[in-house]
Formats: sequence, C-alpha cells, structure tokens
Amino acid sequence: MGIEEIAKKIDNSGGRLYLVGGAVRDKLLGRNSYDKDFCVVGIDNLEFSKLFPNAKLDGKAFPVYRMEGCEFAIARKEKKVGLGHKEFEIVSGKEITLKEDLERRDITINAMAEDVLSGELFDYFGGKKDLELGIIRAIGTHFKEDPLRVYRVARFSSVLGFSVDKETISMMKSLKSELKYLSEERVFEEFKKALASNKPSIFFDVLRKSEVLDIHFKPVYKLIGALQPEKYHPEGDAYNHTMIALDKSCEYTTDLKIRFSVLVHDFGKGETKKEEYPHHYGHEEKGVEVVRKFCNFLKIPKAWEKCGIVAAREHMRGGIFNKMKPSKKVDFIERIDKSYLGLEGLQIVVNCDKGIRTEGDIDFCKIGKKCLSSVTANMVSEKYNIKPGIELGKKLHEERVIWFKNLKI
Repeated sequence: MGIEEIAKKIDNSGGRLYLVGGAVRDKLLGRNSYDKDFCVVGIDNLEFSKLFPNAKLDGKAFPVYRMEGCEFAIARKEKKVGLGHKEFEIVSGKEITLKEDLERRDITINAMAEDVLSGELFDYFGGKKDLELGIIRAIGTHFKEDPLRVYRVARFSSVLGFSVDKETISMMKSLKSELKYLSEERVFEEFKKALASNKPSIFFDVLRKSEVLDIHFKPVYKLIGALQPEKYHPEGDAYNHTMIALDKSCEYTTDLKIRFSVLVHDFGKGETKKEEYPHHYGHEEKGVEVVRKFCNFLKIPKAWEKCGIVAAREHMRGGIFNKMKPSKKVDFIERIDKSYLGLEGLQIVVNCDKGIRTEGDIDFCKIGKKCLSSVTANMVSEKYNIKPGIELGKKLHEERVIWFKNLKI
C-alpha cells in the first residue's frame, strides 16, 4: 500500500495525513531523506488500528505505527513533568491539531509539515525562511524542556553548516545544569552524527559558545588556551589546532573511527601545566589515559577507543618517521600495522596533525606496506630454512631492517 493510498483511507475516515519534521526540511533543501515520519490528525489510535490492522505498533512513551518503511504517529502534545530528556507527560488524540503537534518540536526548520494529498506546506513558525537564511532557531521557550536539544542543535549546525541565533544559544546555556541527566548513549549518538558531517568542528564551536563544552567533552574543553609553539602552530592553541585537524580529516576519510582518532590525538596537551607552555613534553603518553577515560565516560565503542589510543600514543612518531633509524622504522611499521588504527589510519592522523606543514613529509604508510609485502615471513622462512617461531620473527625483523637500509628515498 502506497503513502497516498494510506492518506486517502485516513481522509475518508475524517482524518488527515502529513509528512513532518526532517523529511520536509530535507525536501526543501534538496537533500535525500532516508527516514520519513508522518503525523495523523483527526483520528485516534483505535481508529488507526482498525484502518490498518497490519501496522506494527511500537513506542513506549507514545504509540508509533510502522508500515511501508515509515513511521506514523497520532498528533500529540507534551508537558514536562521532571528533569532530563524523558520526563514528559504526553497527550495524544484526535482533538490535537497539526499546529499543536508541530509546536512541541525543537527548532523551526524541524517544525514544518506537508499535506500528503494536497502537497500544501504548513509552516507556522517560519522554518522555511530560516532554511533560506541558514539559521537554527528555537520555536519558543519550551525548547528548554529537553536538554538533549543542546546537542541536537549543535549537531544540526554542524551537518547543515547553519548558524545558531542568539536567543537559542542563551537557552542552551540555561540548560547546562540539566545536561548531566542525559544518558551517555544519547549524547554519543548526536556526537557521532556530527562527526559524520563535512565540518564537525562546528559541533564543538557551538557547544563552546553555549558554555557547555565541559560537561560531556571535557578533554576538548581543556585544549582551549593550551598554547603551542608558534613556529609550528600559527593557528593558535591546541583547541584551534584540533578543530582544524578534525575538519581536515573529512577530506581523507568517511571512517568515523579515524575522524575520532584525529579529534583525540592531542588530548594529552590538555593535561600540560601552564608554566610548561608552549611545550607539551610527554603529551603522547598522557593522552592515552585521557582518551581511555573519555571513551569510558561517554560509552564510546571499543574499536574507536583502541584507534584513539594508537593516535594519541603514536602520532608524534609518525611525524618524525623520516628521522628514525632503520630498526626503529621497522619497529614502528610492524607495530602500527597490527594495531586497530592501522598504517592508513595513522597516516591520516599525522597528515591532519601536520596541516599545511610539509617539511620532511614522508608517506610511512606507503613505504611501510611496501616493506611488509617485499619482506614476508614465507620468503624469509624459505631463504634461511627456518620454521615459524621466535627465531623466524627475529630474522624477519632483521631482513626488513636491511631492506630499509638499502632503500633510496
């Protein structure tokens, strides 16, 4: 059954079906929308269930019906009754109007609806104009009822490249004390979506402007004001450097584990004492523990954590690879090749870390892979008639060192 046919059945029963939220926003922006949500006005849950007995009922806080790969919800209103993201009293029914349903939403660009049958756009709060201006704006003061909206706004700003209006920023600031009631999983989901955008630095810049960066992203916050040697970092403190590097990573990869690794590579600089500025001696090792604690705090996937730890510990070595002795180069190549981040991943981290600085650049990933494929365990085993074991491992390492010594760069 198609969406139009569903809409006609609802219309014949005295109701109306509307496409709502992000799908309408994305349609106006000319973007692909993979999730389509519909609002049903004028009939209640029982009537909807009778009309569509095969629709799958879902949802704990309020009923949501799933069919044809889409979600259908009866129009509803919400009233906050406690702290946090989930403490709401929900009223759903045929008497709730489309405007009342849209009014409970967070920002204007997410509060538009399109009549499925007529194609008419319903925009009660100026969402279309805000889309044209590239502005994210709260619908009203009820924005402050849900602290998760702080991270949603920062994420939308990052994904769309929109600015956030001053009043909305002010409301985000006022929600700082409530952010602690959010589940780490929900915060991570917003962070993850922002990381997938073309300019994830905006996510952190918006949180910084809202003065809430230190709640769930303290290691990023601590990079602010962490001065660096101007000769190598004309961009300023470790925060600016990290944001530039993070955005740069989007030019290299869509792998979020690697982008995350770029974000955390200098976390150790946030632990440097001010009297030691602009130098950050030992920040690589300090960063390992910071990354580990941050991942545990925000319940970040283990694969991300392992990649991030490699980035923190090894990025400086990758940057001076061309200055290493052959034996150290082999140690490095073999170690990174076996890591979760891998040679390609760490190469991206190092490239983003160095930014526009190109002096002494060398592609350790390309050279390392060439070495590993040129000098294999099978080749060494046949050459010296050595069976697999500790002795073969040592000889393999020696042969690879010789390979580097003979390499002309």
